[in-house]
Amino acid sequence: MINELHFGTAGIPNSTIKPSTLNGVIRVHELGLNAMEIEFVRGVRMSVESALEIRKVSVELGVILTVHAPYYINLLSSEDSKVNASIKRIVESARVGSKAGAWSLVFHPGYYGKLKSEECIEHVRKILKKVVKELIDEGIKMWIRPEVMGGLAEFGSVEEVVAVTEGLDYTLPCIDFAHIYARSLGKVNNYDAFKNILEYIESRLGSEALKNSHIHMSGIEYGERGEVKHTNLNESKINYVDLMRVLKDFKVVGVLISESPNLEDDALLMMQTYRSI
Repeated sequence: MINELHFGTAGIPNSTIKPSTLNGVIRVHELGLNAMEIEFVRGVRMSVESALEIRKVSVELGVILTVHAPYYINLLSSEDSKVNASIKRIVESARVGSKAGAWSLVFHPGYYGKLKSEECIEHVRKILKKVVKELIDEGIKMWIRPEVMGGLAEFGSVEEVVAVTEGLDYTLPCIDFAHIYARSLGKVNNYDAFKNILEYIESRLGSEALKNSHIHMSGIEYGERGEVKHTNLNESKINYVDLMRVLKDFKVVGVLISESPNLEDDALLMMQTYRSI
């Protein structure tokens, strides 16, 4: 049971001497962090034996695990073969991640293409229902989360991921505040703006959504079409201090994952800032 906000890295910390997922979990603990996202972004490559060992060690060390499904997912493709392959990647990520003890899975939903927002929402909701049912039928109870995306061509505004998950079992959004900042072209970047995001989520999904949060954060550069690239927090104008204040004031519970290039440095910076408030 998660009863506080955990801080961790998107993948193995940079300072891990012999990089592996298992050693990454150990390194996260050594750093004083308490979460790590298993990055299946280039494909699901983990044996059952490795997954079970990772699960054992993460429980012993109190490190909460999440999973990032492969980047090669587009549930909104006009080609059925690509949609089916995307569904398979989500399901396989959940299967392996669950053996490793992961609590939550995040994925990128896809691109609008020629579809309107309402059509995308309906389409992704139908797929999510099927994915969750398939996993539950296999005895896998993991939170499946479409991520708020940073590019304007990408399906995944706050309103869209909330609409996609509303009323569905084992689905909630992954709230990426760096993506929100980029998607808004820098407008969502102070206490009141971050507060409005949390209030909107709470109003639509209930207060439970703030007690079961999967959050991404980093520095970020943006252009006229939204996200350009992730950066370290000190290289960006994103107001992480105000975000930490809002998360603390709202008593948000869950996991906050640093996706900055410096990974653990910004994870520690955010954790220390949060705890000092």
